[in-house]
Amino acid sequence: MSRIHLTVRTIATAAAGALAAAAVVGAAPAQAAPSGTTSLAEVLAADGNKLDRNWDDFDIVEKAVYAVLEAKPDSDVAVLADGGTALTAFVPTDRAFRKLVTDVTGDRLATEKGVLRAVTGFADVDTLEAVLLYHVVPGATIRYAQARAADGASLDTAQGGTLKVNVVGDAVRLKDADKDDRNATVIRAAKNINKGNVQIAHGIDRVLRPIDL
Repeated sequence: MSRIHLTVRTIATAAAGALAAAAVVGAAPAQAAPSGTTSLAEVLAADGNKLDRNWDDFDIVEKAVYAVLEAKPDSDVAVLADGGTALTAFVPTDRAFRKLVTDVTGDRLATEKGVLRAVTGFADVDTLEAVLLYHVVPGATIRYAQARAADGASLDTAQGGTLKVNVVGDAVRLKDADKDDRNATVIRAAKNINKGNVQIAHGIDRVLRPIDL
């Protein structure tokens, strides 16, 4: 990661709105503020940087992050490797990317390698960067319990767009810019990834879309 140079222009711009959202989600039961500095990049890379047959982990998003940083080393996506910068990431599973490919192309692919190839085929590096940053809420460490207590809250993303929290029963959903498709839901078995650190993540079952497809 030493060759990655973090730029904070987009992150700093979006953080003000995210901090306002954090005040809303802060209505959940108080807990000690996280202080750990383990980065999400480190956590996601813990099982190895390879595609496999487990559709419920995060290999494809990890490959997408590295693809962006290889092409654009100064991308704001590098914030995911800076464990001292507070953020919340909503991370699509590999299965979520397969659903995206099916929505875009009509094909239901059998392998993660095929899904990654399809994603990088219809999304150039700039588009991929924008999509990844749309999944990042900078400036706030939002635990799952806080999100559940924040129905209707708007979250400003590092991409410059917004997400709206929609709590339905026990489910936390995220309304993105695509009005015509199902909203992503936080997977409770994959909530609070990297808990105790200022960077936290929650697995989601669909890829968030910064535009109406």
